[in-house]
Amino acid sequence: MSSHLLSEGQPSRSALMVARLRAAHQLLDTPAIFDDPLALPVLGPEDCMQVQSNARVYDAGFSRILRAAMAVRSRFAEDELARAAAAGVRQYVVLGAGLDTFACRRQYDAALRVFEVDHPATQAWKRKLLAASSITVPESLRFVPVDFERDALADALRQAGCRLDQPVFFSWLGVTLYLTEQAIFDTLRLVASLPPGSGIVFDYGVKPELLDMMERAGVEYFARRYAEQGEPWLSFFDPAELCARLRDLSFSTVQDFGRDALETRYFAGRGDNLRLGGGTHLMLASN
Repeated sequence: MSSHLLSEGQPSRSALMVARLRAAHQLLDTPAIFDDPLALPVLGPEDCMQVQSNARVYDAGFSRILRAAMAVRSRFAEDELARAAAAGVRQYVVLGAGLDTFACRRQYDAALRVFEVDHPATQAWKRKLLAASSITVPESLRFVPVDFERDALADALRQAGCRLDQPVFFSWLGVTLYLTEQAIFDTLRLVASLPPGSGIVFDYGVKPELLDMMERAGVEYFARRYAEQGEPWLSFFDPAELCARLRDLSFSTVQDFGRDALETRYFAGRGDNLRLGGGTHLMLASN
């Protein structure tokens, strides 16, 4: 979760782990589901070397399933962004951006303005890593410091130059688990209020009682682990109920993509037995 930091001011373990898993995907999976040539460099020299030297650590047990999920959710978000951009959307907001590299990979696409929203300390950490790896920050990128539980997202976006009277596409990955329902729906209400053509892709935690025994055990293990590190998981949803609540917000289209739909879309023809867990769900809601 990229918008939370540990008390000593270091970036959260979950934010760093997500970035490491995306990097390991580049090394371990052929063909890559999510092709990101900056996934390793953005870690900075020390962590980049750590992943390259120990990539197989990210290929065992739940780590393998998590690696697949990190790749799929990033690919899905950027695929849906591409559809929105083809329809004329020129503003992209990455909520809880962490070490996302989209803006730096797409420096040539100056017509699309990118706003990375995250905790200011996380952003400072990222900018140090970008500098250490000689990755250029494009003119089209704006860093927007926000705490989702305290700050008004709309005000922060406006101050950064985002035009909320024009369509905006959002991605929100690896964040909602760590937020209260009120904070989650405050953000979703904002997106639902924006002009036609706007939309959001986000992932979320599925209520553990809806998962099978092994998947539930995995959720409970990681929930305990992150709670001990000061990053408790707060919000879980029933997919059908979440869809209904989004429709109540007046989104014109609401689509939930679970494991089967995502594997059909992205895993067809693979021979490496890469797979997703049943708790992997991505929501697409558009105006």
